[in-house]
Amino acid sequence: MDRIPFTVLGGFLGAGKTTLLNRWLRAAQGPRLAVLVNDFGAINLDADAVAQAGAGTIALSNGCVCCTIGDDLGDALGRVLAAEPPFDAVLVEASGVSDPWRIAQYALAEPRLQLQAVILLVDAAALAGHLADPLLADTLQRPLTHADLVVLNHADRADAEQLAAARRWVADEAAARQAVPAPVIATAHADLPLALLGEALYRPHGGGLRSAPADHGQAFASWQAQPAGPFDEARLRAWLRALPAGVLRLKGRLPLVVAAGAPAAWAELQYAGRHGSLRRTPPRPAAAAAVVAIGLAGRLPGAALAAGLSCCAAPDGDEPAVARRIPSSEV
Repeated sequence: MDRIPFTVLGGFLGAGKTTLLNRWLRAAQGPRLAVLVNDFGAINLDADAVAQAGAGTIALSNGCVCCTIGDDLGDALGRVLAAEPPFDAVLVEASGVSDPWRIAQYALAEPRLQLQAVILLVDAAALAGHLADPLLADTLQRPLTHADLVVLNHADRADAEQLAAARRWVADEAAARQAVPAPVIATAHADLPLALLGEALYRPHGGGLRSAPADHGQAFASWQAQPAGPFDEARLRAWLRALPAGVLRLKGRLPLVVAAGAPAAWAELQYAGRHGSLRRTPPRPAAAAAVVAIGLAGRLPGAALAAGLSCCAAPDGDEPAVARRIPSSEV
């Protein structure tokens, strides 16, 4: 059974979470997103995009749906998981004063969900002022602990000193915990590609590679490989643990080496921000081996990814992975 990718969007009031939601809902043409929000008031949906509106749910003509969380996130999530056909991805907007990691626990406890990432938006221009307020400092600092990606939004309003200070803030918090800092990217108007949700990169039940509409300029680049395999499971796990810096998101399906007489098996690879996972899945007749990664243009280490993946091939396997870099206009 395929698990549905689950992403949590966090950030203090005014950081740009709803702007990002609106952008992704407009961009979703193919992947069916289920978006859970506290209310519909700030969601900017054209009347032509709304197929049906109910008391707590708005269905969109592109197959996406927005549900209000209300007083019970579990109840709203249950309605989403009961939908047929199932959604391609679930996205939850945390309130501006809540800890998004608490929401992420739902995905860790629910076997039908696969936690993709906790994305934390930060108002780069207002951060220094917020941190100076002792009543806000903890609210801002706590979500950093489990953030897989930190987005310094409103970068167009911030000067170079403010952006540098925001990056130091992320690095200093990680150093205090003796942890690896989360990747940090700067954006204006929450201009992030839908591909960061993962489902737009690779749809395992569809068996093929796909790309999302690009409305983010030339800021992002993608790398892909379509290897023959088979691959050694232990080597793949080690590769995920040591992915080079610059990879924001990676997803794929690869055939595994199995013992003589054992049934065929494939691996589903997931990586977001700082965390990777590998899960065994049965083979699908229509599915092709593929790995796709996304990162910032000019920083995505395509050669290192290709070399690392090739080293994961079985000693007596077929030809190593053949990879190519895709310009951000195709991401």
